[in-house]
Amino acid sequence: PHLAALVLARGGSKGIPLKNIKLLAGVPLIGWVLRAAIDAGVFHSIWVSTDHDEIEKVAKQFGAQVHRRSPEVSQDSSTSLEAIREFLNHHHEVDIVGNIQATSPCLHPSDLIKVADLIQKEGFDSVFSVVRRHQFRWSEVKKGENKMTEPQNLNPAKRYRRQDWPGELYENGSFYFAKRHLIEKGYLQGGKMAYYEMRAEHSVDIDIDIDWPIAEQRVLSFGYFGKEPLKEVKLLVCSIEGCLTNGRIYVTEDHKEMVSYDYRDIVGIDLLKKRGIQVRLISERDCSKTLSAMQLGCVAKVSATNKLQILKDWQEDMGLSWKEVAYLGNEESDVECLKQAGMSGVPADACAAAQKAAGYICKSSGGCGAVREFAEHIFLLLEKVNSARKQ
Repeated sequence: PHLAALVLARGGSKGIPLKNIKLLAGVPLIGWVLRAAIDAGVFHSIWVSTDHDEIEKVAKQFGAQVHRRSPEVSQDSSTSLEAIREFLNHHHEVDIVGNIQATSPCLHPSDLIKVADLIQKEGFDSVFSVVRRHQFRWSEVKKGENKMTEPQNLNPAKRYRRQDWPGELYENGSFYFAKRHLIEKGYLQGGKMAYYEMRAEHSVDIDIDIDWPIAEQRVLSFGYFGKEPLKEVKLLVCSIEGCLTNGRIYVTEDHKEMVSYDYRDIVGIDLLKKRGIQVRLISERDCSKTLSAMQLGCVAKVSATNKLQILKDWQEDMGLSWKEVAYLGNEESDVECLKQAGMSGVPADACAAAQKAAGYICKSSGGCGAVREFAEHIFLLLEKVNSARKQ
């Protein structure tokens, strides 16, 4: 049977404009679930259903196919079921739909693999995600009603300790898998049903109960970053023009060149060095005098005609794996380096090709704190590496 992953990503949002592609920990929100779906390796096709050009662009960047949904199912009042049924009407090859919520960025491939087995090998017609919660419920008393609240799932005279109570299962909305015949009848859940219990730390729903800064911390701690495990970064290579500087060159009347940089970026470089991370700089221009004036104390290569070769030479000389190398670039000449490095980033104003190749897109522009921001991102991921080692 053809199993298709389908992510619904409408352009309209009452809360955050274009929320589905807003950067979360340096990655468009929708990118987190698409990465998990692709790496799961259980889907015959992976789709994003959208009505917006920018969302389509990001979806394709992450390797998904795009279904352009009609205006009729793109309204605030439109339901997920309506959008899924429209998708099936246009894709008769699909037998099973795995509807994955774009706002669940801590989804892991291992969850999707197990659910695919439930519906393909064990014969379930529908499978949906739940999370276990230990919350006591009480009946609601509306304003003006003269009555007492009543306990719903506890005895107040004998309250359970958390460790003595198994809790209750709640839908968390991360995904709903269902066979075609159910969806065509108007159901996402039905027939032979099963739930799949997700780990609580992976159950993050930005739509419901979490704000952006908290979500970023959760993703950095519990998100899925790719098939290969993260390693401790030992080397950061930074492109000078457009990253350390804003790319502008000022020329005086006596033909001297001047550039500007942000002191926060210098602090970022110093912090990296204190953490034992080497910082090296690279430029296509001969900016030796500028670097000398900045007194950064970093190894630098100027007049670089082949950045990738220089990066490979440094990596081999230091005896590092690519997972231990980070790269911050902003131009097309940086694309291959961004693809090769284990951790890659670009400033907010980097060219489209560089943004597409990078794993992290800074909120700051080049020469305006992007180096410091990328350094902070490296530190957060190092905390994740160290946490994994302790476990």
